[in-house]
Amino acid sequence: MKQLFTILSLLLLTGISIAQTRIDSLDVYGREQFMPATQYKWDWGQATMLNAMVHLYNSKPEVEKKVYMDYIKTAMDLTRKDANGLHPNAVASGHGMAFLAKVTGDPKYIEMANKIFADYLTTPRTKAGGVSHRTETVEMWDDTIYMISMFLLEMYRYTGDEKYLQELLNQYYIHKEKLADQKWGLWVHGYDDDNDDYRDRCCQFGWAQMTPQRKSIEFWGRGNGWVVMALADGLQTAPAKSSYYKAFAKELKEITAKLPGLQDPRTGMWYQLPIYPDQAENYVESSCTAMFAYGMAVGINRKVLSKKTFLPVVEKAYSGLQLHATKKEGKYLIPTLVCEGTCIGDRAYYFGRKTKEGVNYAIGAYLMLGLEYEKLKH
Repeated sequence: MKQLFTILSLLLLTGISIAQTRIDSLDVYGREQFMPATQYKWDWGQATMLNAMVHLYNSKPEVEKKVYMDYIKTAMDLTRKDANGLHPNAVASGHGMAFLAKVTGDPKYIEMANKIFADYLTTPRTKAGGVSHRTETVEMWDDTIYMISMFLLEMYRYTGDEKYLQELLNQYYIHKEKLADQKWGLWVHGYDDDNDDYRDRCCQFGWAQMTPQRKSIEFWGRGNGWVVMALADGLQTAPAKSSYYKAFAKELKEITAKLPGLQDPRTGMWYQLPIYPDQAENYVESSCTAMFAYGMAVGINRKVLSKKTFLPVVEKAYSGLQLHATKKEGKYLIPTLVCEGTCIGDRAYYFGRKTKEGVNYAIGAYLMLGLEYEKLKH
């Protein structure tokens, strides 16, 4: 029995070591190769990888924190002139300023974090008060929830003021009312509030005319991944006995409920459009897989999701990403099968989106999943 225990312990430690090695290789790839801090741009994809740097900083012992602090400070200092919160994709990077305000207490970061929140309060809103994803026209997208969550949650961690948690949940419920589907628990990509078919050269023109309610009709994988990650981060931020925590927990259960049944049994991944696994044009997509698995891992670690149901799903997704959607180049591990930046359209539009390698938002999601997966193994 003692020998068996020793063998099992060694296997467990080996698994953790392998997971840590993968995190380190992805981390170094992101910081050194794909997006060094000196190349940071004030935008949403960059903000997602920056959020992973914050997660890494928070997870590391004191002697290992400096590399992440240096990265975050360099990125924020070099883009300070561009910093604003005038739309959700700009608000996203603001979490770096709020993080530095909290950790350093430096007035320049405090001033900028407060300015970004003041900007955010001026963003265009729907008639119900939902933040518009764009400034040129009034539309609600599921992407918005994650973009504003990074900043609002970090502002709560910095100040302890519950108004930031309340604002995030208010926006969540306003968006959910228009975007969520009762059958699947998933969200469609967008809703048009101002009856304006805006030509943005990214969306399929006229997408809002697909339904009388002027909303899109497809459940896009990464769009739902953004929502799942926002809920998971909220769960890790809100006080455990608060009404905010209960709300994040309830919503995470709801949006992940049907995902185990939609996971591809061969690869462990989810599809670009998750509810059409049998359609030939569809494809497995890595960024949504990492996002879904991250949210589920947080839910398990917080005892919100059933370990019996969701742990095999997370393990299959984690293994699937390593086997089918990661490549090794020297000391680097690189995400593959990443859907490129995507706006709103019909089914063929999503099936036609190309996949890429690397990509800052995929690196961020992979890293956050890796950190949470390690916790499952302790």
